[in-house]
Amino acid sequence: MRSFFKSVLASFTALVLFSGLGIVSLTAVFILSIASASKDVRPEVENNTVLTIDLSIPIQDAQADVNPGEALQQLFADRDTSSISLRMVTGAIEQAAEDPNIVGLYLDGTNGGFATGLANALEVRRAIDTFRASGKPIIAYNRDWSERALVLGTAATELAIDPLGSVELNGLRSESLFLGGTLEKYGVGVQVVRVGDYKSAAEPLTRKNFSPENREQTTALLNDLWGTFVETIAADRQIDATAIQAIADNTGMLMAEEAVSQKIVDRVAYTDEIEARLKELTEITELDEPFRDISPKAYAKAIQLHESDRDADEIAVVYAQGAIVSGEGDGDQIGGDRLAKELRDLRFDDDVKAVVLRVNSPGGSAAASEVIKREVALISETKPIVVSMGNVAASGGYWISMVADEIVAEPNTITGSIGVFGLLFNLEQLATNNDAAWDGVQTAPFANLDTVSRPKNAAELALIQKFIDRIYSQFVSEVAKGRDLPEAKVREIARGRVWSGTAALDNGLVDRLGGLEMAIASAAERAQLETWYVEEYPRTKTLEEKIIERLEGIRLGGNRHSDSNASANASAIEREWQRLQTELSDLASFNDPIGAYTRLPQSFEID
Repeated sequence: MRSFFKSVLASFTALVLFSGLGIVSLTAVFILSIASASKDVRPEVENNTVLTIDLSIPIQDAQADVNPGEALQQLFADRDTSSISLRMVTGAIEQAAEDPNIVGLYLDGTNGGFATGLANALEVRRAIDTFRASGKPIIAYNRDWSERALVLGTAATELAIDPLGSVELNGLRSESLFLGGTLEKYGVGVQVVRVGDYKSAAEPLTRKNFSPENREQTTALLNDLWGTFVETIAADRQIDATAIQAIADNTGMLMAEEAVSQKIVDRVAYTDEIEARLKELTEITELDEPFRDISPKAYAKAIQLHESDRDADEIAVVYAQGAIVSGEGDGDQIGGDRLAKELRDLRFDDDVKAVVLRVNSPGGSAAASEVIKREVALISETKPIVVSMGNVAASGGYWISMVADEIVAEPNTITGSIGVFGLLFNLEQLATNNDAAWDGVQTAPFANLDTVSRPKNAAELALIQKFIDRIYSQFVSEVAKGRDLPEAKVREIARGRVWSGTAALDNGLVDRLGGLEMAIASAAERAQLETWYVEEYPRTKTLEEKIIERLEGIRLGGNRHSDSNASANASAIEREWQRLQTELSDLASFNDPIGAYTRLPQSFEID
């Protein structure tokens, strides 16, 4: 760190000497100097080091983009709590398995919370299995083990829990917030046109509970996900799956000693006992000295993870994460025009030999989805394109995937939802309740089709239904063509129904089960590449670039979900309030030009 600040000071002094800048500019220059110098500081991997994964840090598909202020805070923070990319974590774990300086892996749950999605957790889990095969110890410790965290924790060779801790084994649930009664109370009318018995995306705005169809599909989905979880844990702990189901049925929670007796965890331990074990592993003998460890981010930087020979062939990994909207979209959305341009540039780039599209989206605008899908189809004509489905790739997320050369999904990916709906709001009753009214003139019966002053009449609803039916027919036809399935079969498994990755494989909606790395390997094989390197898109800007853009007056979009770790540790009331805000903010993503949406039935909060 001392050399780091020497470098900062040297850069700062040089810039001051060669520029006639004012105080404000000098401050900016100083910040830029810090950013520039930080790039040159490469951590060292000392002998007898443990790779530590903080379970509270969200593992996302791509590295989250942060604004300059957040980046600077992370630079000087004692602990980096920002999210980390999936490939960085898996790559670090797999490389550490072969690194003689790394003597073990520590899964640290002491900071509380587990915000990583189920599908991403499975991919990290496979990397941990690779590490375990090296024979090096894996120590996992948590005060309270949730089911999500156990997906990683049970891969450890030493699984421990705090004496006052507990293990959650109470099954999965999906709970939705229904605002139908609230909107009705305040005079906001909502009309829905749809195709698909299971296409229930608008239910939270029109009902007070699940429809029978939605309850059926959600139950089937959760049973699939729960089955995958139980099989994984049972195999890890070498116990019968019925024993885990019995715990879920009878108690749901195990106290620390009970968890040991049921063989869910290995032992009860205090934090200092775990630290003593890690100090022993890293050969630290001083009582006041901490064990030697390194984070995946620091380790990736130290070993220059994923930095390959740029003279080799390139495989482009493109991240499509968030709701699909028309136009450019913001940092949390998939802008149809923006992603289509990214794919178009890669299509014309002769250095790019194959493309992997990583999809993590509940869908959204039908028009924007079609714009993206068209580019996927055009890429397929010139070079291989493989889709890797993350935690969710449903509805519009499936639309943009269906014409790829191959689709790879995790067993617990949420996918399918082949259906379309239209959402029509009106404020007539709200206006009446407050002595307000609209009036106007028009030259044709359908001139005010998009008005919110009244509900749609029968003729208008029929016209909108015609558009929705046409989009649905196109959706089904494209799936049948892209997946080489009879259209009758597609109509049977469509109807807006969601499926797990396992069920989607059985139905022919995906080609095989696996993660992002499997999709990359498949793309390389299809392109007949012997050596390659991976370039990720969209590229994340460096801190220097962000500061320069900010100084030039370019507004940068912040990451609305950068506080996901804080959300994981929030109280129940805070979480519900945050959830309500998210549900309401999602309304901003409904910007399809004709009001037609291919969107997941609900925002699945699986716990």
